[in-house]
Amino acid sequence: MNRSVFFAVALLPIISACHTEEVQKESAQVTFSEGLVKDTTIYQEYVSQIHAIRHIELRTMERGYLTGIYVDEGQFIQKGQTMFQIMPNMLQAETNRAASEAEMAAIEYSNTKKLADENVVSQNELKLAEARKKKADAELDLARVHLGLATVKAPFGGVMDHFHVREGSLVDEGELLTTLSDISTLWVYFNMPEAEYLNLAQSKDLKNKQVHLLMANGQTYEHPGTIETIEGEFDHETGNIQLRARFSNPSNLLRHGETGKVLLPTVYPHALIIPQKATYEILDKKYVYVVDAEGIAHQRQITISHELNHLYVISGGLKPGEKFIVDGLRKVRDGQHVEGETISAKEVIESLELHAE
Repeated sequence: MNRSVFFAVALLPIISACHTEEVQKESAQVTFSEGLVKDTTIYQEYVSQIHAIRHIELRTMERGYLTGIYVDEGQFIQKGQTMFQIMPNMLQAETNRAASEAEMAAIEYSNTKKLADENVVSQNELKLAEARKKKADAELDLARVHLGLATVKAPFGGVMDHFHVREGSLVDEGELLTTLSDISTLWVYFNMPEAEYLNLAQSKDLKNKQVHLLMANGQTYEHPGTIETIEGEFDHETGNIQLRARFSNPSNLLRHGETGKVLLPTVYPHALIIPQKATYEILDKKYVYVVDAEGIAHQRQITISHELNHLYVISGGLKPGEKFIVDGLRKVRDGQHVEGETISAKEVIESLELHAE
């Protein structure tokens, strides 16, 4: 009984060795390639909000009927251009009354001064006349201010939003008329996770870094932007920090309130790139089959630094010039002899119909 067990145990290495030899002798037909080495720019995407640097609400400063609207929704207007008119008749009358009172006060002061110079009236009477004149002048200035506020003019050039009132409406003081946006230059806000921020901040290359904007239609905005500011603290709920980039908008294509994605470039010099289809996964780890000079496939774990569309940028586990299996992974076992066609890395990449920088 014991001799039989010993014989069976002793026979296992022989069987295992024979099995390995059989695996190596059974050649699988596969396709080989090597990693592509090239300077690569990876764009990390961040959802963003687009804001005009100057975006204000235009509100009334006077109460009255809206007697005139001289602009239209969506119109580009110039600084100082008249936009709205609130019933000026009453305010004009108030200004005329204040002007008359100021003129009367000036005449009174002049007469009182002559009498004071001749010692007909006291100096106190002269001071009272002077005070009445100053009060009348101040009331005239105030009336002119109110009259000026009845005409709403553009504080800067920009594009109009929709109207909140219509001509003929009775508007109260402080009522919203519309909004005005100067979209010649835009601020684009986006959030960055803490780990990514630390990686970029350590390189001292984050602030003033050039970025691009992917618009909502999937096209890249033609003018690059620059990161200007980084907020002082992280959001404790999301773990993100907000950044702001500045973009010029000479053609007025972008508008306040739009959304997009900020594309933050990271350059990988001499990056090793392989197709994703050349890898397989075991317990959340990526592997490839590396083929040695004798045609034996060896399972090897790799480290991925970045994922592209159908491609991986490799940072460890594979060296430039090493041959690995691209097609036929399911036919291969670790230690098996393989045969097949070798295609260049460029051909593999082009077959994926990618256009990566």
